[in-house]
Amino acid sequence: MKTAGMVALKLVGLGAAILCFRWAVEGTFSVFWSVVLVWGGVGLVPVVSGIGRWLLNRHPTPERAALLTIPVHYLVGIPLGCALIVAFRFTQAYPIAAVRFPRAVSFPALRILGILATLTVVNLAIAGLGLPFAAAQTRKLATGWLYARCRNPMGLFSLLFFIAVALWLQSLHAVVWTTLWVAPAWILFVRVYEERELEVRFGEPYLRYKAKTPFF
Repeated sequence: MKTAGMVALKLVGLGAAILCFRWAVEGTFSVFWSVVLVWGGVGLVPVVSGIGRWLLNRHPTPERAALLTIPVHYLVGIPLGCALIVAFRFTQAYPIAAVRFPRAVSFPALRILGILATLTVVNLAIAGLGLPFAAAQTRKLATGWLYARCRNPMGLFSLLFFIAVALWLQSLHAVVWTTLWVAPAWILFVRVYEERELEVRFGEPYLRYKAKTPFF
């Protein structure tokens, strides 16, 4: 029954994510609402992280962590994903300020970083028997390959990829927003909620891995 409930929760979250991302791609937004979605969507990440950590600490069991992580991941991933979509749409529609970074550098960089980010997903699927966010939680602790170099290679390469996209678009607004707003919010989510959730689910092996492996 519990497994069926978790599957149902994942399907609801997945459906909501598809609808929200489609709305972000196809919707028409004024400048005001674009700014609200771009900055406010990312601003929800620390709020959800803090509430999730509080709820997890009330009953820190592996079962509780596995169940709670599903809504937490969707409540972080949906507004963050919508904010990224609208941000890069907004950047192209309203080029506020340009940064003259050569596209001959930024385009190969974003392709390389995209490949590396994809490899971290493959690494997690093989070593941890899981997928990013709530799609399929890891059943084993991934500590090899890219995860032997840092604890969060997926987050690192994804953030660098988005910065490379901002540079390719030559948008100062996108560069500032990604580096000073998105990156800190994502790091806070990992620090506040995700690492605590992994501590609860994997216990001492994760604490040993965390002690010897750098964050980035």
